[in-house]
This record gives sequence, C-alpha cells and structure tokens, in this order.
Amino acid sequence: MQVHPLYEGTFSVGLDKKFVRIGRNDPPYKGALKLSINPFLVRSGQRNILIDPGLGDFGEDTSTEIIKNNLERFGLSDLDITDIFASHLHYDHIGGMAGTSNGYLELTFPDAKFWVSRKEWSKLIKLDGATDEETKLDFIHFLDARADLHFLDEEHQPYPEIRVREIGGHTEFSQALFIEHNDQKYLMAGDVIGRKLAVQKKFAAKFDFDPQKSLQMREKLKKLAYEESYIILAYHESGNPMFRITDFQPDHGYMIENVDVNAPS
Repeated sequence: MQVHPLYEGTFSVGLDKKFVRIGRNDPPYKGALKLSINPFLVRSGQRNILIDPGLGDFGEDTSTEIIKNNLERFGLSDLDITDIFASHLHYDHIGGMAGTSNGYLELTFPDAKFWVSRKEWSKLIKLDGATDEETKLDFIHFLDARADLHFLDEEHQPYPEIRVREIGGHTEFSQALFIEHNDQKYLMAGDVIGRKLAVQKKFAAKFDFDPQKSLQMREKLKKLAYEESYIILAYHESGNPMFRITDFQPDHGYMIENVDVNAPS
C-alpha cells in the first residue's frame, strides 16, 4: 500500500469563506486563516482510493483539472479511481467530486464509489430551499442524482484496509478514517486534525460545529496516534502533510517528525 498527498495549493480564507490563492510560504491576509488543500491517494491492491477529493471549482484559480493533473504524475486517470471517502461534507473537501471544466457540471471520477456519512448526507440533502451560499445545493443535488453513493454508519469497515469512525466536532457527523495494511497505519481526521498545529497545541476552534467535542476528540486521536504509531494525514497542512508523533513530554506536549512523501513510481 502507498499513500500520497496531492497538493492543490495554499489559500487565505477569511470570514467570507472564499479561498484566495497565496504562495505556500506566504502568510494569510489579515484576519484570515492559512489553509492548504491536500487530498490523499491510497493505492491498495486493485483499489485507487481518494481521501477527500479536493477543492474543485470552489476556490480562486482552481478546478478539478488540478487533481486530474496530480493523478497523472502517478500514471492514473480519472477513470482509475475506484473509491472516494469524505471525512465530512464541506466544499473544500468534496468540491473535486464534480466540476464545470467543459462548461457544464459533470462527475470528475465517473467510475468511483463515493463513501459519505449517512447522517451527514441526509442532513445536507434536506436543506432544500436554503439560501446560504455555503450549502451550494445545486452541486449536492447533482451528486445525489449522479454519483455512486455509498453510506457509512457510525462504525463502518467497507474494506479490510479502511475503517471509519464518527467523531463529530468539526461538523456534527465528521469522520475519522483509519487506513491499515500489515505494519502500515494511517489516520485522517479531516479538520479535527487538519494541520500540525492541531497536534502541537491544545485549543477549541470557534469555527467548529461543536468546539468542545472537537477538542476532546482531537486529544483522544492524538493519544491514539502516538500510542499505536499511526501516521497522520493532515489535509490542510502547508508543510509536509504526513507526519508521526514521536514523543510526549508533559512540559512541551507532543513531538512530531515528518514522513517522507512517496514519489510517483
């Protein structure tokens, strides 16, 4: 099994929730967050799996062509992707599911199964008639009609190498994904552990659906990752988005080290 980050860019994200492209080493604009976008490709036997398929058309100077170009570096096309898992249903995580590069909305990965939280999808699809731009219901209803949807429950293991656990916090039904094969162990927890900062500091983020639950789950997952030697996949990290926790010191917290990013082979 191989795991690769598919870096799409770094963005300054303000209160308007617009993703404005900046340099990878640049600071965000005043009052904004700095977030990078890193979908993850998991190559496991006959399966080519994406964990959170990227930003798609929902950012400045972005499109689904970016993730297609990234996959080409690994000798893969859009038709080679067999499965897509969503940690949660915010558009910076699932925007890559469909795009308008040809002038109309179409699936980016037409042959892929799309695995989502049953409860989160049900809640989102029932927002019909909402006027909040964030919901982008035309996009969601297109996926509901066209994507090969498969629903995940609170504890689910659709494949031997992937199991899913509902953790909540960032969204009401956020999920953590555990990818395991032999001695390889990876943990992807969406925005609950979206950056190295989430490991290095203890905080409750006001932008979470439930900041205290997110804090509690973050602490539990960090402890688990340390004790059981999981490599953390950090979707929004601007540096190396794959790292492990190597030590814990009461006065300094958790120590981390980067994991070499696998090159195309």
